[in-house]
Amino acid sequence: MKIKKIKLVWFSPTGTTKKVVEGIAAGLNGVPVERIDITNPDERGKMTELSATDLLIFGSPVYMGRIPALLNDWFNLLKGDKTPAICVVVYGNRVYDDALLELNNILLERGCVPVAAAAFIGEHSFSGQALHIAKGRPDNDDLKRAGLFGAVIEEKILSMSSAGKNPGLVLPGNFPYGGITDLWDVDFIEVDENCYHCGICSEVCPVGAISIKDSFKIDIKKCITCCACIKHCPREARKIKPGPVMEAAKRLHKLYMERKEPELFI
Repeated sequence: MKIKKIKLVWFSPTGTTKKVVEGIAAGLNGVPVERIDITNPDERGKMTELSATDLLIFGSPVYMGRIPALLNDWFNLLKGDKTPAICVVVYGNRVYDDALLELNNILLERGCVPVAAAAFIGEHSFSGQALHIAKGRPDNDDLKRAGLFGAVIEEKILSMSSAGKNPGLVLPGNFPYGGITDLWDVDFIEVDENCYHCGICSEVCPVGAISIKDSFKIDIKKCITCCACIKHCPREARKIKPGPVMEAAKRLHKLYMERKEPELFI
């Protein structure tokens, strides 16, 4: 079968997942790409319809071993038509638990046919200057592997008569899924005097948890601890303060220093 368009979709508050899915798409030569960034709350409210000649490449970070529950609204507006799909999860060098299997099953329920899947490593959202957790990932080696993976997928799709006849993927994970989808309600961000209320933190927050008028005001009920506001602050005025998130960062830094490599399934 021949793919006429790639639908490249990602949720990527700190940019790591976006890099991975872009890397995979780069391995598929000569196919037009439509990009949909559902990190933007407005995009999560739009319907996406796919044809049998589209290829969906969907990427999500892993939150506590699962696909973030806030993506359910977008998934409910997704309509596939035996559309071939690539499932991609990105995790911070700990474990991805059941997230890849969960994403596979979600896309099947929405009319897509997963033909490949991958778990890549991205710098953990809690990683900082003093506590590095998969710092700089995905790196050049990761992105090279992503491109080669895309090329292999292209060969597989060209050899198929239709995605509907794909036998299905065998992926690690358990059902019912473990982990939790409800995230912490925790006041963990410290804002110092270097903040001059430029509004970037509010713009990059994927859930609208930061006041556009006052960057010190954070709605902890909305916050998903993605740390996008910290990573994107141009003056490094935001940081993780002492508390449960800082303690989690210390544990991750200590226990998950050994480099892990991407896992690919096709």
